[in-house]
Amino acid sequence: MVKTSDLDFDLPERLIASHPPATRASARLMVAHAGSEELKFTEFTALPGFLRGGDLLVLNDTRVLPARLKLNKLTGGVIDGLFLYENASGTARCMMSGGRLREGVELVAGDSGPLLRLGQKLERGEWIVEKLISDSWTSLLEQFGSTPLPPYIRRLRIAAEEADDSAEDRERYQTLWAQEDGSVAAPTASLHFDAEMLQHLAHLGVQFAHVTLHVGQGTFLPVDTEDIEDHPMHSERFHVGAELEEQLRLCRERGGRVIAVGTTVCRALEAWAGGDREQTELLIMPGFEFQLVDGLITNFHTPRSTLLALVGGVAQAQGAQDGLAFVKTAYAAAIQHEMRFYSYGDSSLWLRE
Repeated sequence: MVKTSDLDFDLPERLIASHPPATRASARLMVAHAGSEELKFTEFTALPGFLRGGDLLVLNDTRVLPARLKLNKLTGGVIDGLFLYENASGTARCMMSGGRLREGVELVAGDSGPLLRLGQKLERGEWIVEKLISDSWTSLLEQFGSTPLPPYIRRLRIAAEEADDSAEDRERYQTLWAQEDGSVAAPTASLHFDAEMLQHLAHLGVQFAHVTLHVGQGTFLPVDTEDIEDHPMHSERFHVGAELEEQLRLCRERGGRVIAVGTTVCRALEAWAGGDREQTELLIMPGFEFQLVDGLITNFHTPRSTLLALVGGVAQAQGAQDGLAFVKTAYAAAIQHEMRFYSYGDSSLWLRE
């Protein structure tokens, strides 16, 4: 039984990255070999040296929507909104906070006329929301929304009196290959790849494939149950196409390794292998039996998170006697090496040799 307290660690606030590195590939890289429990600290540009021809890198092609909304009630009260997804009925599911909210309240953005109307109140601060203009939800968000930076970045920005959104965020909180609208958070492991890196890997014979998993708000929810298995796991939508299925089969035939670029990819692939199709509530933790994923590229995650538990599961499957203990040892070493943490931070490679 994994206790949530096992997911705790101390992180100096100075190591929380509030901005991306100067260029996409200029991040640093920690390489973890769980079987031997060896760690190597290098630059992300060294990644090709740890891969080989025939490996398959699976990338998440979801696109982050400008899903954060600064709204006001007609009476002037300030409301923070986060668009989650559109329902089949044309309404949307959104998170709303601030002021007194009730069904029927109309909301504006800036100098707009009535833009949204609150419908049914759901759990955890979520609402069914109706739009009052004819534009699509995507168009509405492009006009009135901003980059949905994670809460820990937003707090730092407000403290520094910086803008909530910027041209830098619009460009850098998005992968080069993003094309399928639907996420409220970036698959951040992919933010380090630039065109030169992709070309270098392709020249080595590394193959690429795409999966779609739309990252939901649950990715930021801390685990607050005593046992991690009791955590109400959030659901996320994903799609594995026929082309990816064929690429996975060919990778196995040639003896290549399937390397998930990000926890979102890892979760989508293992959910699909386990029989899920359009959405999943899969929790990956130490003891999980992986069917597809041999390696993982991922950033450094928050304490008490399901993402940290997932990395612990990967480490244990790769040979660590105690997956979470090794992850915490690796994180402690990363802190000593002044690695940058979270969405705009540095990267790590967890690889079965």
